[in-house]
Amino acid sequence: MTLDLFPAGLEMEVSYPDFRARLKLLSAKQLEFEISEGPFARSETVDIEVKPLGNGIFAVSWQETDGATVTNVQDFDRGAVHSFATLPDGRFLRMTGTLVITRPADRNTDARPQRNKALVLEAMTSLFQRHDTSAVKRLYVREYIQHNPNIPQGRDALQSIVESLSPAVHYEPGLIVAEDDLVAIHGRIRGWGDAPQVVIDLFRVEGGKLAEHWDVLQDEIPAQSGAAGLPMFDPGEAVHRPGPVQPYSRDGRSGLDRS
Repeated sequence: MTLDLFPAGLEMEVSYPDFRARLKLLSAKQLEFEISEGPFARSETVDIEVKPLGNGIFAVSWQETDGATVTNVQDFDRGAVHSFATLPDGRFLRMTGTLVITRPADRNTDARPQRNKALVLEAMTSLFQRHDTSAVKRLYVREYIQHNPNIPQGRDALQSIVESLSPAVHYEPGLIVAEDDLVAIHGRIRGWGDAPQVVIDLFRVEGGKLAEHWDVLQDEIPAQSGAAGLPMFDPGEAVHRPGPVQPYSRDGRSGLDRS
């Protein structure tokens, strides 16, 4: 992660156990804070230093005019701020607060949808193209939730399915869309049923792994020559969209880059 992904322009309210603070991320160099009530009530604009820690997490540090020093670990993926402050009288505070964004950043800096798309693409191609059973443990949570009544619950059940797949089973990915922790992928699978099937899979991501799944399958109806209808699935549909999706890398980091 680079400093370019710091959400400059974002405003948020952080609720700590004993007070609330309003923060405005003016830039990667300055921050404005306001505490309206309680023993720490004050407002100030401070110079900051930002260190990206990866996956929507930034360490932001500053010194205030009264000598207090503060380091915030701002975790935008999980909606939390971990604060460590040394007060002018020498007291040291450790606090964790939940954050609510009251104004979005000047530009989209949320990398979760891109990482999650890459995770889903790697899962679908690992299991249903390469039949790689080792990918199940690596990419899925143990208590994996299935909303398909024909598939048992849990990661172990999914691994058993992959182990028993016919060599004829082959998946072709298409369009992928994502928002927050949800990803939908459109594709075609051969060898699963008597005829090729077009499928939309919807996943929920939790902690960097796939935690929940819904799907809808339909036998593919071939487009008729001269008919007005378009094909149900086009193998090139994903590459017709801006920025190709790159698979999730083996070390768990996304190779995806649509910027």
